[in-house]
Amino acid sequence: MGQRSLRSRRTLFERESELAAAEEALRELTGLHRDSGEPPERPRGALLAFAGRAGIGKTTLLAEVRRRAAAKGCTVLSARGGDQEQGVAFHVARQLLQPQLAGAPEPELRDRLGSWYAIVGPALGLCAPAEGAPPDQQGLRDGLDWVLTHLAVQRAPMVLVLDDAHWADPESLSWLAAFAPRAEQLPLLLAVAYRPDELPDHAEAFRGLPGRAGQRPIGLEPLSAAAVARLVREDLGTQADDAFCRECWAVTAGNPFEAVELTAKVRDRGLTPTEAGAHLLRDLAAAVKGSGLIARLERLGPSTVRFAWACAVLGTEIHPTLAAAVAGLGSEEAADAADALRGARILTGADTLEFVHPLIATAVYRAIPGGVRVALHGQAAWCVVDEGLGPSAAARHLLETHPDGDAWVVHQLRAAARETLRAGAPDAARRYLARALREPPPFEDRAAVLYELGCASLLTEPATTVNHLRAALEEPIAAPELRHHIVYRLSQVLAHSDRLAEASETLAREIRVTGDARVRLRMQSEQFMWDAFRADEPESPARSRRLARLADRLTGRELTERYVIGLRAWDATLRGEPAHVALHHAERALAGGFGWAEADRGFEVPVLVALTFMYADRPGRSEELFATGIADFEAQGWHGAHLSFGYTLLGYLRYRRGRLAEAEDFVRAGLRLAERVGPGTPVHWYAVGILIEILLARGRITEAAQTGEDYAFEAPFPAAVTFPDAQTVHGQLLLARGLTKDAAAELAAAGRRLDPRGMRNPAWCPWQLHLARAESHDAPERAVATALEAVNRARQYGTPSAIGQALRAAADVSSGSARVKFLEESVGHLERSPAAYELACALVALGTELRRAGRPKEAAEHLYRGLDAAVQCGADGLVEEARDELAAAGLRPRRLHSTETDTLTARERAAAALIVRGRGTDEIADELHTDEPTVVRLLSAVYRKVGTDRSGLGPALGERVAP
Repeated sequence: MGQRSLRSRRTLFERESELAAAEEALRELTGLHRDSGEPPERPRGALLAFAGRAGIGKTTLLAEVRRRAAAKGCTVLSARGGDQEQGVAFHVARQLLQPQLAGAPEPELRDRLGSWYAIVGPALGLCAPAEGAPPDQQGLRDGLDWVLTHLAVQRAPMVLVLDDAHWADPESLSWLAAFAPRAEQLPLLLAVAYRPDELPDHAEAFRGLPGRAGQRPIGLEPLSAAAVARLVREDLGTQADDAFCRECWAVTAGNPFEAVELTAKVRDRGLTPTEAGAHLLRDLAAAVKGSGLIARLERLGPSTVRFAWACAVLGTEIHPTLAAAVAGLGSEEAADAADALRGARILTGADTLEFVHPLIATAVYRAIPGGVRVALHGQAAWCVVDEGLGPSAAARHLLETHPDGDAWVVHQLRAAARETLRAGAPDAARRYLARALREPPPFEDRAAVLYELGCASLLTEPATTVNHLRAALEEPIAAPELRHHIVYRLSQVLAHSDRLAEASETLAREIRVTGDARVRLRMQSEQFMWDAFRADEPESPARSRRLARLADRLTGRELTERYVIGLRAWDATLRGEPAHVALHHAERALAGGFGWAEADRGFEVPVLVALTFMYADRPGRSEELFATGIADFEAQGWHGAHLSFGYTLLGYLRYRRGRLAEAEDFVRAGLRLAERVGPGTPVHWYAVGILIEILLARGRITEAAQTGEDYAFEAPFPAAVTFPDAQTVHGQLLLARGLTKDAAAELAAAGRRLDPRGMRNPAWCPWQLHLARAESHDAPERAVATALEAVNRARQYGTPSAIGQALRAAADVSSGSARVKFLEESVGHLERSPAAYELACALVALGTELRRAGRPKEAAEHLYRGLDAAVQCGADGLVEEARDELAAAGLRPRRLHSTETDTLTARERAAAALIVRGRGTDEIADELHTDEPTVVRLLSAVYRKVGTDRSGLGPALGERVAP
């Protein structure tokens, strides 16, 4: 490494502006102003991005940044992308983070990483992947964010240097590109360099990252003739004349690497650096790169050439003994070759070798004859496995070999795919398995490889997964268990791709030919589940009857039986059977327990059981289940669709309890996660639909309409049933906007879709309640009939919230004394329910009617109660309505006081102070060095204790929320 260090201390010519930017960033990072030397409020991180073509001096510039950072007492993390390691998942992340964590005993490492140990540990090579489902890519990125954030805070100030970012592996590069904007909020300077013309497609986001002061990446330009002259004279002495220096600049085009190598050649050849010898420079320059470099290498002898080829195949961080094994050389012969290559300035280092410059490594690799290169990669794979480095280290070499029907190759690639997939890199696993399929695998293993390939593509390419799994089913399968797993996975991916009918049909075909009773029951349970989600199921009532008969026979002794019983509970909820029936089956399903992250199972049934409790006015039980489920998702590292569902539906639960501010924060957090998963997915429909309902409840109709427009929340609606029903929410939005005819048409269509399927519970889908309100404008008698039918259905279901809500809708479309009667009964029911917002609405409506009926004392009591309840809920529109009614009655609204303000914890006060200042939850997470879900929980506690939401928080707390 001596030569590389020597080069890194070379004078940097014409890089003054780049070094000034680096120096300024380091001063701010270490807490010193440019002139005064006084510390600022806090150290400030930054991003420095340098872009330039090969040999332009990026590596030397980053080496100087590292040197200056170390001199200022910074912790320095370094990594370098490698041409040969681009396909090795987390190669760069491991270079950066592994040295900071490796070597600690396992208990200490578990303590330092906490719940992230099993998620990020395998990706960073700190522990073996655990059995079971791997973390999703977003969960893994969140874990890496956490690790780097905590290292930056604990070992501040910190400088992270990434050279040759264009060659970084996709997993590391996409993570760092997403993390980079956060550097300014941390005591962290992130300095990266890359070749812009070689940046891969998956790194396009990285290309646009800003440099200092919000500028684009700093582009490095070739050296001027004057700078090359100074460089030449620094190396060769002042006797180098102007003509000689000018020719050096001409033949190198101002490329610093080529200029340095050229002066070294001049020195080695003993040329006098004058005009008389200038004509020899072009030949010498040609020897620095390309064919000239290869000719120079070949003059070192065949053994040395073969050793250089082996090093080029191995890439970076080359161990001499491994290179010797790949090259087929003895130890002494390999040592002589390494010495010769060091002397020729091709390699550097001792215990670990590397090429002097990536340009040299690339030239050597490309010069290897095609057949020899393939053979060397094959040899490297054998040697890597023989050294005990594992199949993942060998897999990248096997990708470069030709298919030859070798069972050993298939075995290694499958093993590497399993390791990589469990570590959270499905794309890399898919590449390995696709190569294994081309080998090809032994005939009896082909179905298994196709199944594994389908599983690896599940989260990123569902359509491809379907093709692979269907192809697997067409292969001869000796093991019945494998066939069953293929069918389960195929039905799952079809369902999650909004192809529920195909998912059901796939299971139905297999049920007919399956002889194992337990397997058949499992498949029936899956079919029942997907049919329950189908909006176009033709025989829903018949399916409900079959499900009821089956569930009544089962005892819940094992997981599949409990899933069937859980589905029975949900079906009872949809159909509006008495709530106690649904609750009975829900408790039966939970008696033996089931987690939300069971291996080879979906999370749908546990969610449906939790929702059964919610609709049945048991929100405490429901929240308990959601909290457990979200904890399961987080522990598993599932921070994509799974966690989005969890937070979105938890927000829905808070909405139904009337805690609208908390609900909005939870749902917005879920929507942010859903957006990372992708638009048009079921979780996206859930999040947008619930957010619209919350905004309408808060009286923000314009914002709700804009949200619907922004997210194209309109027909065609998804084929899957969603909670809430998307078409019904769209009708509700139209009604709120005053488009009563359009709303009536949409809501009636929802009824025609749901009623024939037996989905008649207004607690689950209140389409009739909104339809009655829409019809009242043009068909008041029909509106009353619609509302009364909904009341009857609510009474059949039997929960106070459902009955109270339906009675309020009946009041809305009635007149005279019937209106007051319905509202009084509505309030009576809602007072016994957890539906605080619905109660607030009913109280204000009743107070309004009593005022109009000339009963001011009773009106005042209900209006004051309604106002208090609306404020507690965060229903701003309803608050204004109640205030207007009180004013119309000649009454003044009471001033609200909080008695719980002083119970806020320090972190709750800090979060409250930041939200008052207009910060978003993501910004607060950065400020408090935590994650968004934690911030949402902190803010939810604040709103609950203070008795207001974000908009009223400042006046309610005043200076008491100051950190």
